[in-house]
Amino acid sequence: MKLNFSFPLPFLFALAIFISSCQDSQKLPILGPREAVSVKNEDGSMGVDTLYQTIPAFRFLNQDSVYITNDQFKDKIYIADFFFTSCTTICPTMHRNMKSIFEKYKDNPEVMYLSHTIDFKYDKPSVLKKYAQKLGVDGNKWQFVYGSKDSVYKLAERNYLVAVMEDTTARDGYIHQGWLVLIDKQKRIRGAYDGTDPKQVEQLTKDIPVLLAEDKK
Repeated sequence: MKLNFSFPLPFLFALAIFISSCQDSQKLPILGPREAVSVKNEDGSMGVDTLYQTIPAFRFLNQDSVYITNDQFKDKIYIADFFFTSCTTICPTMHRNMKSIFEKYKDNPEVMYLSHTIDFKYDKPSVLKKYAQKLGVDGNKWQFVYGSKDSVYKLAERNYLVAVMEDTTARDGYIHQGWLVLIDKQKRIRGAYDGTDPKQVEQLTKDIPVLLAEDKK
């Protein structure tokens, strides 16, 4: 089931989509909480810099029953999402659209994908393995990961800014937002796109080379 909220987060993401669509080759916005910090300049004077929220260190089991960490994504940009294999609502559409992006950039070593299951009861690595194989993306480039409820849910809501929860009244037992979250090489959120909306998925596809170009300048 798709989760909708009245808090400003969806508006923030929608605004980012609009901004990025107007920027062409310019830099993408940096999303999420930020704070001003005092820094010492090279000439000894004091200045102010902006400290952005980043994705913290993590350690999860992947579809091959191997622990992976954020080290696997060093010097990469990646698209992250939250799903579960028995989802019959938004997940199939999300991953069908995500696979189209995967196919477009599958030969680019700087682009990866990270899908976190929110079904901590059923989606063990062997289940994720079958899911990846059925989707046709089983390999190191697209990681499907399993972790405890606490570790995955906190990471989703506090760091990726994606709402997830168990709900026994929901059709499949869980509800979550369908954002595809674009992360840069500095672990910052640079965009979030509704994975069920073709126009937003198309925008994500266009924003990937914009983000890659930042490190080439």
